[in-house]
Amino acid sequence: MKTQQPSLLPALPCACANVRRAARALTQLYDDSVRPAGLRMTQFTILQALSLTGEISQGGLGALLVMDSTSLTRTLRLLRAKGWIEIRPGTDRRERLVKLSALGRKQLERATPSWQKALSSLETALGPSHWRALPQITNEVTNRAADMQQRSMQ
Repeated sequence: MKTQQPSLLPALPCACANVRRAARALTQLYDDSVRPAGLRMTQFTILQALSLTGEISQGGLGALLVMDSTSLTRTLRLLRAKGWIEIRPGTDRRERLVKLSALGRKQLERATPSWQKALSSLETALGPSHWRALPQITNEVTNRAADMQQRSMQ
């Protein structure tokens, strides 16, 4: 059940809180769009990423999506069980290579029109200048935060 939200939410004093709130709202919007195809947005994102990268190591996929290993492994297990991805061993024992299967490509194609409709609706709601700025800003925030986090671990 969805909760009723005020039409205009105030900005929060924390960048992380604002971005997480935006991510939850976007996830709900996009989950609704891909649900008829039997997908959740996390699954759609992985299928979409694999369609762009081709075969990639699980670690590389996790780095690309900035996903923790546990969440990625759990989601990949589900996608593999449905036949939407293929996983094979890499060059060393720890490496696993992941790629989109033919069935996964069909599933992605099935979900893409509804996802595209949600994307277009959001683009219209935001307007052209905000829409163009959104991927640039979010990508910059992601890169800076990941870089800062990695430096703090050294």
